[in-house]
Amino acid sequence: MRSTALIFLALATSLSAQKAPYDVFPPAEAPYFRVRYEASTQPGELIFPVNYTAWIPPGVKQVRGVIVHQHGCGEGSCKSGLTGAFDLHWQALARKYDCALLSPSYEQPDKAECQMWCDPRNGSGTAFQKCLVDLGVKSGHPELSKVPWALWGHSGGGHWAGGMTLLHPERVAAAWLRSGVPLLKANPDRSTIKTHTVPSAALAVPIMCNPGTKEGVTVKDGRFAGVWPANEEFFNAMRGKGGLIGVAVDPLTAHECGNQRYLAIAWLDVCLSARLPQKAGDPLRSMVAEDAWLAPLLGKEAVALAQFPGDTEKSVWLPNAKTAKLWQHYVKDTAVPDSTPPPPPSNLQIKDNTLSWDATADLESGIASFIIERDGVTIATLPEKPANPFGRPVFQGLQYSDTPANPLVELTFTDKKAQSGKKHSYRVITVNTVGLKSN
Repeated sequence: MRSTALIFLALATSLSAQKAPYDVFPPAEAPYFRVRYEASTQPGELIFPVNYTAWIPPGVKQVRGVIVHQHGCGEGSCKSGLTGAFDLHWQALARKYDCALLSPSYEQPDKAECQMWCDPRNGSGTAFQKCLVDLGVKSGHPELSKVPWALWGHSGGGHWAGGMTLLHPERVAAAWLRSGVPLLKANPDRSTIKTHTVPSAALAVPIMCNPGTKEGVTVKDGRFAGVWPANEEFFNAMRGKGGLIGVAVDPLTAHECGNQRYLAIAWLDVCLSARLPQKAGDPLRSMVAEDAWLAPLLGKEAVALAQFPGDTEKSVWLPNAKTAKLWQHYVKDTAVPDSTPPPPPSNLQIKDNTLSWDATADLESGIASFIIERDGVTIATLPEKPANPFGRPVFQGLQYSDTPANPLVELTFTDKKAQSGKKHSYRVITVNTVGLKSN
């Protein structure tokens, strides 16, 4: 009998000879850059084709880090990775820290073995580091291959992000693991999954485990019931050794991403502020230990480190008071608050009766919609009815792995009721996902 690796190697080789199923590619023109690698037939290398798309904030002279938004397992989730770098909300975080936003898209066929990419040791880790070199050449930012990483991953992407953290802790500023963690103990039911070991350097990396409550916390059966036990085992192993790891259980969801981005981006914001080196080439900085807040595992209230009454080696670690307050809202009902208005749109252009503009998302709450005014009167909301099956309605829509809908929605509006020959005055207003409007 052939080995699993050879079986899937043959599958990938066959696929590469066919037309790629990933046929709706958002154009990657500066400030977007893309590289694609074909499937490899060499042992130990990546057996699936993969696309890497990166967005680099315009005007940045020196990139300080790479924020990776990693999709999950399955053909649908893999396709959703094509739009990850175009997410205006995640771009706001990248822009704040002069970071690139990078989104891989592995071309995993339906029912193929996800471990062949979501375990970095099966070639995806090497391909990822190669893409940083090649994207650095394309973008004119060769420092991409040397700067730190902030990793976000969903499902198999969480397995990948956690695995990269354990393999390269000196490069990882922080890691957010949504519904997926690396395996530390052998699983007799999944012999294809290789275990990881925990190096001491990984204990200094801030990590957040983020399962849905219906993945084994409150719902104990079904397809995703094993997610929480795996998260709990990973958490206990890391925290028991002093690791900076927390747990934020989504109280509303199963495997879908829900409203996690409103805590994940805020949490990564704090971690990047604390850890990114001030000078290029310097090592990552350490978190400030005395700023930490702690909470009981599966609890909903956090307190300052000095006030925590329980065993700290079994406690949820949170980086500071501000994040702890947001975490408390999230684990209660995911309604992470925001009291600041979003940035207003910029570069409004009017050609005939069509408007176009640029937008910077609200770091805390993203963008839900735009209001269009003509001569001081509201004439439209774009989209008319914002929708999102997985959480708060957002302007770009969201796919299952927390990436914008494909094809991408454009920042344009055509005023079909404008009076011909009359000069009108237009204004565009941004509305964030808690309903606040730009000034």
